[in-house]
Amino acid sequence: MENQIYNILNDMSDFLNIAQMKKLQEILIKRLDGDDLMAEEISNHSYLDMFLTAKRIEGCSERTITYYKATIEQLLKDITEPLRRMTTEILREYLVRYQKKNNCSKVTVDNVRRNLSSFFSWLEEEDYILKSPMRRIHKIRTKTVVKETISDESIEILRDGCTEKRDLAMIDLLFSTGMRVGELVNLNIEDLNLQERECIVYGKGDKERKVYFDARTKLHIEEYLRTRKDSNAALFVSLNYPYNRLKISGVEIRLREMGRRLKIDRIHPHKFRRTMATRAIDKGMPIEQVQKLLGHQQIDTTMKYAMVNQSNVKASHRRFIA
Repeated sequence: MENQIYNILNDMSDFLNIAQMKKLQEILIKRLDGDDLMAEEISNHSYLDMFLTAKRIEGCSERTITYYKATIEQLLKDITEPLRRMTTEILREYLVRYQKKNNCSKVTVDNVRRNLSSFFSWLEEEDYILKSPMRRIHKIRTKTVVKETISDESIEILRDGCTEKRDLAMIDLLFSTGMRVGELVNLNIEDLNLQERECIVYGKGDKERKVYFDARTKLHIEEYLRTRKDSNAALFVSLNYPYNRLKISGVEIRLREMGRRLKIDRIHPHKFRRTMATRAIDKGMPIEQVQKLLGHQQIDTTMKYAMVNQSNVKASHRRFIA
């Protein structure tokens, strides 16, 4: 029965628009008693499992997949309606309830919206639904906040405050390359070319790219490696036996503790990345080259990381306008 319905829909797809196709599908399911059959064939959670499998094949990280899973499971727990019948109105009402129930920011709700949009777009692309009900739910407007970078003074305080050579090498590598923390913890010693001061990292979707570091970072990495007593292939490992590869959470906790101890606000790995991008643009590096270093597909993403220093804007105004 389901195959018959799809065959009819496919035959009519060249003659009807999306709205007409949707209405035709509703009539066919109703008249041919296919509604219960189709619901039994594939459950909402089966669709979710197939979506997550597709994202794994596309190269999404487990962290991203876990976020997708949690977001969509929350939707399916709140709304038991079959995915084929979910409308834009149902999903809008869900997002409103979600924000009230969790008392969360517009940024958080927009992240949920984006995840749901990816899910329903995938369902549409795979022909499980005719049209994504998320199409008419647009990006939620949020205030543009200029995010802080790490000052030169704070960087020096962090360097001087390091009690372990590993931490000093880690800070310098993050600051010099602007790599993601996930890329940092996945680095192996063999990925580094100390002579050329460069290394290979694997970014989102396992895309390979080169990043570069300065002479100071090279020296600090060499000093750290000389202290190593283990045979682990990982570049950064725990300080104590059995010297396991550092995890993302380990780096985040270590940097946060250092920031608190040294009285520097909000020190986390991503702040080093944003600082590197901002400094590079402020010093005249073309945005396309910064994009390449950061491994961004879209240049708009690079611009969000690299907020131009306000003092430079003021100096340029005096030079060109005043």
